[in-house]
Amino acid sequence: MGKVYLIGAGPGDPELLTLKAARLLAGAEIVLHDALVSNEVLAMTSPAAELINVGKRAGHKLLTQDEINALLVSYAKSRESVIRLKGGDPSIFGRAGEEIEALRKAGVDYEIVPGVTAALGAAAVAGISLTDRRIASQILLSTFSRRVDGSAMDWGSVSSTTTLVLYMPGADYAEVSERLLEGGLPADLPCVIVSNATGSRQQVRWSSVGQLSAEERLPAPALLIVGRVASRDVQGLGESFWGSDQKDRVSQQPSVI
Repeated sequence: MGKVYLIGAGPGDPELLTLKAARLLAGAEIVLHDALVSNEVLAMTSPAAELINVGKRAGHKLLTQDEINALLVSYAKSRESVIRLKGGDPSIFGRAGEEIEALRKAGVDYEIVPGVTAALGAAAVAGISLTDRRIASQILLSTFSRRVDGSAMDWGSVSSTTTLVLYMPGADYAEVSERLLEGGLPADLPCVIVSNATGSRQQVRWSSVGQLSAEERLPAPALLIVGRVASRDVQGLGESFWGSDQKDRVSQQPSVI
């Protein structure tokens, strides 16, 4: 049996790869990569490596997750090392858990090589601190689900000092705004949309929860940061965004996200 490396490719900039990730890619035999892995990062792989795109974009799957799991196990039987290259960090919304379970059941050795997750890349591009100690003491990472049976956001964990990071908010910003308002977030709470973070086509748009519905769609992949840190004027943000009534209302109203 060979070994499978689950490597984080980061948000796009190849210079954000870890030294270990860069070394493994330079000596790679075969790389199964997500669609969101940038061409610049793929260019870091060995010229002799076989590259296989197993990603998903706009809901279109080249392979099912079970098929990807089976490929990893199959290649590990004939190759000394197999690289599973994922955008951002493998452990953050990357289905690494399902792949790890398949590898364990098949008795395949594996190793996780962390990467810079999109939340950190987007915050760096926007030039903000996700945990500014003056106004933010916690970060909540979530994806935005439009399914009726989607998981309910635990609004009890969202307070005036929470920075909410929504991965994959989609193109309908109006729906996102509505859900956030229904959850009790103030309309004037700042937010920032970051598209193609750290890449050559990156874009940053500053807004608020209430104004979000009127914002023009930015190209995917995009990420939404919501909270008092998502303002260009952090110094001016006092308790005006959240009173005690707002905080109580947030904790009492679940919503689907």
